[in-house]
Amino acid sequence: MTTENRDVDIAELEPGMGDINVTFKVVEKGETNEVTSRRDDSTHYVSDTVVGDSTGAVVIPVWDDTIDKLETGTTYELKNAHTGLFQGNLRLKFNQESELVDIDEDIEDVNLDNNVSEVVHNRRRETRW
Repeated sequence: MTTENRDVDIAELEPGMGDINVTFKVVEKGETNEVTSRRDDSTHYVSDTVVGDSTGAVVIPVWDDTIDKLETGTTYELKNAHTGLFQGNLRLKFNQESELVDIDEDIEDVNLDNNVSEVVHNRRRETRW
């Protein structure tokens, strides 16, 4: 059974969302950092990239080859995305099932005053004794 992804504005993003489509404009590509995978010691590169729409802005961690594919000022649709938390801050994420599509639509104004990644979410993990 296939579920239909739903279109979501950035201001609507919350932790734990999945199967969402988000259209955004790339505002700023962050510094690229080299990281080592704990799983297999392989080297990867990540850039925290700020993207947004007329409702708000959010950070997407962009990995490896995708860093060079995203262009500042260009509008994309991220299909089959999900959200997660990194150090208590919301992130829009994608994986192998996600699809990043360059679209002709242009987002004129990005609402940087509503950066949903700046909100701290205090999610507690259950402690097992």
